[in-house]
Amino acid sequence: MQHHDPVGTREGEAETASNALESRLTVAENVLAVVPVDLDGQLHFADGLLALTDRRLLGRTAEGLWQEWALAAPELQLHMNDHAGVGTLDLVGGSGRLARWRYTLAQQPAALRLMKLFDQRAVPAAGGAAEGDDLGLEPETQAPPSTWVLLRLGRFAKPYRKQLLAGFLLTLASTAATLVPPYLTIPLMDDILIPFQNGQQIPIGKVAMFLAALLAAALTGWGLGWARTYLLALVSERIGADLRTTTYEHLLTLPLDYFGGKRTGDLMSRIGSETDRINVFLSLHALDFLTDVLMIVMTAVILVSINPLLAVVTLVPLPFIAWMIHVVRDRLRTGFEKIDRVWSEVTNVLADTIPGIRVVKAFAQEKREANRFHGANAYNLQVNDKLNKTWSLFTPSVSLLTEIGLLVVWGFGIWQVARGRITVGVLTAFIAYIGRFYTRLDSMSRIVSVTQKAAAGAKRIFDILDHVSNVPEPANPVSLAQVTGRIAMKDVGFRYGSRAVIRNLDLAIEPGEMIGLVGHSGSGKSTLVNLICRFYDVTDGSIQVDGTDIRRFAVADYRRHVGLVLQEPFLFFGTIAQNIAYGKPDATRAEVVAAARAAHAHDFILRLPHGYDSLVGERGQGLSGGERQRISIARALLIDPRILILDEATSAVDTETEKEIQKALDNLVKGRTTIAIAHRLSTLRKADRLVVMDRGEVVEVGPHDALMAKEGAYWRLYQAQLRQADEEASDGAMAERSGVAVALSNHAAHPAGDA
Repeated sequence: MQHHDPVGTREGEAETASNALESRLTVAENVLAVVPVDLDGQLHFADGLLALTDRRLLGRTAEGLWQEWALAAPELQLHMNDHAGVGTLDLVGGSGRLARWRYTLAQQPAALRLMKLFDQRAVPAAGGAAEGDDLGLEPETQAPPSTWVLLRLGRFAKPYRKQLLAGFLLTLASTAATLVPPYLTIPLMDDILIPFQNGQQIPIGKVAMFLAALLAAALTGWGLGWARTYLLALVSERIGADLRTTTYEHLLTLPLDYFGGKRTGDLMSRIGSETDRINVFLSLHALDFLTDVLMIVMTAVILVSINPLLAVVTLVPLPFIAWMIHVVRDRLRTGFEKIDRVWSEVTNVLADTIPGIRVVKAFAQEKREANRFHGANAYNLQVNDKLNKTWSLFTPSVSLLTEIGLLVVWGFGIWQVARGRITVGVLTAFIAYIGRFYTRLDSMSRIVSVTQKAAAGAKRIFDILDHVSNVPEPANPVSLAQVTGRIAMKDVGFRYGSRAVIRNLDLAIEPGEMIGLVGHSGSGKSTLVNLICRFYDVTDGSIQVDGTDIRRFAVADYRRHVGLVLQEPFLFFGTIAQNIAYGKPDATRAEVVAAARAAHAHDFILRLPHGYDSLVGERGQGLSGGERQRISIARALLIDPRILILDEATSAVDTETEKEIQKALDNLVKGRTTIAIAHRLSTLRKADRLVVMDRGEVVEVGPHDALMAKEGAYWRLYQAQLRQADEEASDGAMAERSGVAVALSNHAAHPAGDA
């Protein structure tokens, strides 16, 4: 049998696409960036192409069809987004979205390069947002950060304004103390050293006084500098801690669709490394910048007071340095923001691979993931190298200008001394001051780099803080002390972006009633459950609990009365007891044990090495799927919810484990309004009513026997499952008969006693 190499085939198709691109280029048209589009609209692997030239944007589908758009069109915008490991590029024009390309994140570096070049060459449209993703996700703006975004940190500094004022006064005083010694060189040179060279005696008392003044200035500067550094470092650490806490707390309030459009590594990077970067800027570089500004201003005032003409000469390099800072700042600002995005891709690979290491190893994809990390890391290195090239030229240039300025001062100062317009002491003081002046000027130019880094980090932080939840808290929430569990859905509608998922749904559920939601995949069952939990808000109609719209309740108060048992239970790293008591942290050990007994989890917990104090490992990896599910049931039992949601709670376990879980569920649903989703219709026999959904609408409601007698949508679903079960049983029997036949054949060929 002949085997085909899929990698070789893919490379051959890519080469064919590349040749097709070359054939479409006009004379003198240059290709700037190419992205292999390896997914089609249904997220199947494909071999398309997206190319940017200096004249147009070209797109090729897997079927070989080409589209093109001229870059001269001013309304064209290109938006990037990634969701669940799939990258998306949307081309948007005045009439809406013109085209969409999807690709695996292995192509992300190439897509980022194309995005940057497109933004540089295309004229951005005024206004006009990109059309939303099918899931209603909003791509984050890629506009470069402004340095002014750092001023928004002022609200975090407001609680510490007294300490900051004290720090500013200490900085002012310590800077003034450091400017005293150069001024004392004037009388030391003119009144003591130069007269001594001319044959006069050195006045010991006067020298001692000047030296004591120099020592006092040094000690004062040291003490004030230590105090202001320590004080401002304490304040900046607290500002950084507040920024981290506020960002994380705000992140927890955002809806599920926000997290669906973001990657874990990127969010971790923002809250971790970005806030650390801002903290370092506030504790070190902002203080240095303030000191530099004060030093330059105060030095300039002293220089002008000593000799205005020489002071003007001193300031000659200043306009050139300011112009260089202005030019380089723009490049650094966009560069550091891009570095942040690229670095988040590196952390995204880690965040994807480490939690999914079992899948990586199961499919022997270690090399693929290593190559993916290598690609992201190499692109990160490339972006950093490009930025370092700019920065490495800027810093020596500033140093060169300051050295030239110092030479100008020396030359002009010597000429002034020769003409008798200033004394040697004045020139010496000028040189001492000018050294400090240019040192601070050079230091300020270096701070441009860290300032732009901090601005890029602050922008990414405020992108989170500026995001408003689409599940808002009510202005005047209704108190929710007691819940009976009556649920009424009236003309409910919900849409993801422009795609309607729930339409015109009416359903009433009585307190203590168990409802089973059934239907084909994509019929809207999970979406309806998410709406009841208020993970999303309805776009039409209302959902009422005990006669009150759930949007009038405080979100946290409402969800305390809702218990949720998921198909894939999530356990946190910690002990069994901590996971059971997650919804009620103050629960006693007796309450935890009672919940575990009711969930049929007590026996297997006692068999663990440390019982309820046994660590379950990250995501509960130390337990089987059935054991994790029973712990999640115990967790729901402990909070004693009046409304219970069961989302495929027994679909991922074997038959014996399902029986144990079903016993636990029987205890859980007693006296509670229960809504259960299950693909296996046999598990919903105990439901009071079954609600059959199709394409976001309720098509049938009733008990099992009545719906079977009706022979409608539910009957067809049930019959399809019976046929599938019969086929699986038939296949199993055939396999068993085949195994017996093989065994008999082997026995006949090798009877007992044969050698």
